[in-house]
Amino acid sequence: MRTRLIIASLAAALVTALPSDSARALQTKRTAAPRESRIPVGKASLYSREIGQGQPIIVLHGGPDFDHSYLLPDLDRLANAFRLIYYDQRGRGRSADHVLPEEVTLVSEVDDLDMVRQHFNLESPALLGHSWGTVLALEYALRHPERVSHMILMNPAPAATSDLAVFRKVYAQKLGADMDRQREIVASAAYKEGDPEALAARYRLHFKPALKRPADYEKLMATMKAGFVRQGKEGIVKARAVEDRLMHDTWQVDSYDLLPKLQTLSIPTLVIRGDHDFFPGEVAAHIARALPNAQLVTLRNCGHFAYLECPGEVRSAFHDFFRRTQATERPH
Repeated sequence: MRTRLIIASLAAALVTALPSDSARALQTKRTAAPRESRIPVGKASLYSREIGQGQPIIVLHGGPDFDHSYLLPDLDRLANAFRLIYYDQRGRGRSADHVLPEEVTLVSEVDDLDMVRQHFNLESPALLGHSWGTVLALEYALRHPERVSHMILMNPAPAATSDLAVFRKVYAQKLGADMDRQREIVASAAYKEGDPEALAARYRLHFKPALKRPADYEKLMATMKAGFVRQGKEGIVKARAVEDRLMHDTWQVDSYDLLPKLQTLSIPTLVIRGDHDFFPGEVAAHIARALPNAQLVTLRNCGHFAYLECPGEVRSAFHDFFRRTQATERPH
C-alpha cells in the first residue's frame, strides 16, 4: 500500500494533461446525453444510466437506502474521460417497482451487480463504490475477482464490525446534542411513515459533521431532499426495509470482517478518503492495508463526499491511478 497526501493547488490540477479544444468539444458532445436502460432481475428490473466514453466503470451508490441520484451531477464530471455506468440497486430509486424487501439480500445484491456487468457486455470493468457502495464492491470482488479490472473505493464504509464500533463512538461525539434530536426524528410517526421532510431533517443532522464546507453541505442536502420527494413515502419505506435486510447480512453480524479476506485480492485498487470525513481515518487505512495492491489517497479539506467537495483532486487521483496501473500492466 502506498499513501500520499494530495493538496488542492494549481500544481496538482496541472498534473492531469488537458485535451485540446477540439478534442474537448468532441468529448463534450459524446457525453452530453446519458443513455438509460433497464436490466431484468427476476420479477423486477434495475434502472441504469450510462454516460461518457473510455474505461468502463460501474458506479455503486451508498446508503444503502439511497439511489444513485445524490451522485449527480458532480460525478458526471469524470464522463469526458471514463464511461460511467450508474444503476439504482434493487428496491431503491427507479429500481423499486415489483420488489419485495424480503427478497433482497447481500447475495442478491452481488448477483444484481453481475447482471449489470453482463448487460453491458463487460468482461472485467472497474468498480467505483462510494460509502456503503465500497462494501458491495469488496463483496463482489471477493466472489468474482476475475471479473473486476480495478476498484476505486471512495470514502469507504467500514469493512469490519470493529471499525463500525469505532465510527459509532466518534460519530456520537461529533453530533453531540444533535444525536438526541436525530433519535427523536427517527422515533416520530412522520419518519416511520416515510415522510420526505422528516427523512431530509434526519439526514441534515446525520451528515452535518461529514462535509468540510457549508456550501457543499447545503448543496448535498438540496440534492438529497429532492431525491426523497421524488421517491415518495412508499419508496422511502421500501428502501429503508431493504437497508435493514442488508444490515442483517453485514454490520449486524458480530463476526463480520472482510479485512482478512481482502489479502487474497490482487486487483489494483485506489482508496480515497477526505481528512474531514466523518468515518475515522483508520477505516480507509485498514482496507488499503489489507489489499495487497492498493493505494490510499487522502484529500485535504475534504469530507465524505469527495466527488462533490474536491472534484479536481479526485480527477487527478483517477488519472494518476489508471496511468500507473496501465503502465504496470503493459508488457515490457
